[in-house]
Amino acid sequence: MTNQQQLDLLKQESATLWNTWRQEHPNTAIELSRVDLSEANLGEVNLAEADLSQANLRSADLNHANLRKARLVGADLSRANLAGADLSDADLREANLHNAYLADANLAGANLRRAILFEAHLNRAMLEGALITPEQLRQAKMESDHV
Repeated sequence: MTNQQQLDLLKQESATLWNTWRQEHPNTAIELSRVDLSEANLGEVNLAEADLSQANLRSADLNHANLRKARLVGADLSRANLAGADLSDADLREANLHNAYLADANLAGANLRRAILFEAHLNRAMLEGALITPEQLRQAKMESDHV
């Protein structure tokens, strides 16, 4: 499947359809760098190990999505809903997570170097082993006793 076909399938906004395709093609690389999926409904989709570098995911709904080991370098995730998403070991260097909703997200082992976390909601997010600075945490909104 070409990158455009992958993008077209995702834009159908059916997690079941996408996840079924992923199960049938487990060794196919997901190459979606620089795509525009702003405001897309991608809740519960399996984008594990996908390349979404510099993708526009602004205001996208990615709740409970599997983004484990995804490459999101320089991606725009501002105002995205990532509640309960699995971002463990994801590469989020220089990603824009301004005002993103990451409550209950798994960011264990994620690389957040130079990521913009201003007003990102990190309530109950798992941050064990994440590469994140105290300054980034100060800029985020979080219940410190639950993180």
